[in-house]
Amino acid sequence: MTLHRDWPLFGLRIISPRLSLRYPSDEDLDALNQVVSQGIHDPAEMPFEIPWTDDPPDVRPRNSLQFWWGLRAGWKPSHWVLTMLVEERETIVGVQDLIGVEFARTRQVATGSWLGKAYQGHGIGKEMRAAVLHLAFAGLGAQRATSEAFEDNAASLAVSRALGYVENGDDIKVSRGRSRRAVRLVLHREVWQKNCRDDMQIQGLESCVTMFGLDRMDS
Repeated sequence: MTLHRDWPLFGLRIISPRLSLRYPSDEDLDALNQVVSQGIHDPAEMPFEIPWTDDPPDVRPRNSLQFWWGLRAGWKPSHWVLTMLVEERETIVGVQDLIGVEFARTRQVATGSWLGKAYQGHGIGKEMRAAVLHLAFAGLGAQRATSEAFEDNAASLAVSRALGYVENGDDIKVSRGRSRRAVRLVLHREVWQKNCRDDMQIQGLESCVTMFGLDRMDS
């Protein structure tokens, strides 16, 4: 297909024994909006710095579409946000992001994610982070990965620590109009390699590797 030729990210896949991560089509974005509408966190809590889930239900899906389309339109090899739809047994459960700024020089990535509330507490969050880290380290040749979560986001912090991240400072951010402490974490390549899994597959990376600012795959 011409679309896949011209925007080869549509052919990118990460497959683990449990999950499949892929770049979403417009139809997939509609499905993701439905997952968000069913809830991704307790309304009394806010895991995000930008409280986008607080938007009124009649405008929130449109705002989300504009955000996802904006990521496509703003993609540059020097600054990219890879949004990967996450499926478990053909059920769409959430999103896993991988972010690179001047990646070809820094070899550093950051991650972000959300998961439908109905699918939380079953190890999916850890598996989808492990999958995107496999893309970063095994596929793209990253040297370090960073993450950040508010100090009361126990689930996100537990995933990071279980995968070998260590604390790397903190920051004070404002969310819902109040200041909150955010914990920074980092995972170095040598730590990732000690626990590197051999049951992950990456498909379709070679055709889009230049979009990440690289000349070739570093596997």
